[in-house]
Amino acid sequence: MFGTKFLQINWQDLLRGLVVAVIGAVLTALLPVIQAGALPTKAQVVAALTVGLTAGLSYVIKNFLTNSKDQMFVVEPKVDATETKTT
Repeated sequence: MFGTKFLQINWQDLLRGLVVAVIGAVLTALLPVIQAGALPTKAQVVAALTVGLTAGLSYVIKNFLTNSKDQMFVVEPKVDATETKTT
């Protein structure tokens, strides 16, 4: 995660989540067909893509509902003005 705030998401997180989730879900859905030595049908490819997009959307929603401290459904912690960031 790139430190996005609660109810916000950045483009890098969005893109990363979609790519990883879609590729993983599509490959998982098509693996049994390929292992059987067959080519997937159009219906199987559409079903695999649907699963992939659903997985990607789930990842994005999870990150949207997570704060920069990786806590789900928790508003961003308030930062004390006297604290200094160390890098």
